[in-house]
Amino acid sequence: MSLLPNIIFAIIFFSGLGFFARNIRKLRRNIYLGKDVDTSGDTKLRWTNMAKIALGQGKMTRRPISGFLHIVVYLGFVIINIEVLEIVIDGFLGTHRIFSNIGPIYGVLIGTFEVLAFLVFISVVIFWFRRNTVNIKRFMSSELNGWPKLDGNLILYFEIVLMALFIIMNATDVEFQSSNNGNIISQFFAPIFEGFNVNLIERIAWWMHIVGIIIFLNYLYYSKHLHILLAFPNTYFGSVKPKGFLNNIESITNEVKLMMDPEADPYASDSTDTLAPDKFGASDVLDLNWVQLLNAYTCTECGRCTSECPANQTGKKLSPRKIMMDTRDRLVEVGNNIDSNNGEFKLDGIQLLGDYITNEEIWACTSCNACVEACPISIDPLSIILEMRRYLVMEQSAAPMELNNMMSNIENNGAPWPYSQMDRLNWKN
Repeated sequence: MSLLPNIIFAIIFFSGLGFFARNIRKLRRNIYLGKDVDTSGDTKLRWTNMAKIALGQGKMTRRPISGFLHIVVYLGFVIINIEVLEIVIDGFLGTHRIFSNIGPIYGVLIGTFEVLAFLVFISVVIFWFRRNTVNIKRFMSSELNGWPKLDGNLILYFEIVLMALFIIMNATDVEFQSSNNGNIISQFFAPIFEGFNVNLIERIAWWMHIVGIIIFLNYLYYSKHLHILLAFPNTYFGSVKPKGFLNNIESITNEVKLMMDPEADPYASDSTDTLAPDKFGASDVLDLNWVQLLNAYTCTECGRCTSECPANQTGKKLSPRKIMMDTRDRLVEVGNNIDSNNGEFKLDGIQLLGDYITNEEIWACTSCNACVEACPISIDPLSIILEMRRYLVMEQSAAPMELNNMMSNIENNGAPWPYSQMDRLNWKN
């Protein structure tokens, strides 16, 4: 009968891991629905970017208040969860604080965990007030209405409860409190539970803490906080090319070179037409590459990109954050379509461009890269915008009239202006 708690713990633990593994497989499958893209080379720079941006939180501190609070939560939550290792071992073996045998260093560790837990608790409460009571513009956009707002708050509630359970677990552990070794914060809460069955409360807090962590881990797949896991690969695979670099379609590049070569025979048998892709640009998530889809899943919905976007600042409909959220939502929809049809995607009459993202949003972009520079985890909304523009221009001939006129002039006159090349010396002034 004494083995029953251990058996229950094992069932909960492995069930949680199994559910998590299933979600990770689905996540990986959805990301690799995207087209292949060359991410080889620049390995040293990629590792450096990941260390500085994801691990070192290098871009978070550009906004000091939220940056500092985020670092506290990030470091605190990661370090405190080292304590989960002890809980897992205790759960399987039926022991109690098995690492307490390592001596005084155990008190130092638990004391550090308690201080971090308290700081995380305070930081998360501040985050809640910033998100819900302070009128910060980037948290008041329409794309955050409904589930995105609720999701952000649910994560905060999760973190508040988990940190509180950790302190309560320590505060009601009689043996731990009597040792006076590491109870830096919990000692102040222990008197609250005098007169109660502290052993029962400690056990309840212990179980709720570990079960809560397992639930939190599995909830990540459905939450914007998936970036906790994906920020590292996303910063590694992020573009290492200079800001403003635009990729070219090889077949179009070769065609332009052919047009500019006076000795080339445009009717030669080695035409580059065979290099042309089946579709120019992107109208749906399956037309994007897998790094762009990884970007979409990694988005934190922090809104720094949108708050820096000059088009958005001037009242245009464009929001880079919404671009990423729409891409992720459509990708989830495509993934569910595949699950419902035995691993095969069946056309559903819906596209990312048109049904989720409007032409107006796409053409409002100035291509300035402000959103790319602002993102704290190397997400590139601009690359998705440019691919959809490419589709509109090259597949639909649906560019704005002013742009069509400009491109026609370049093709016919070699310049954006509607003047003949024969009159170049006249209009150059």
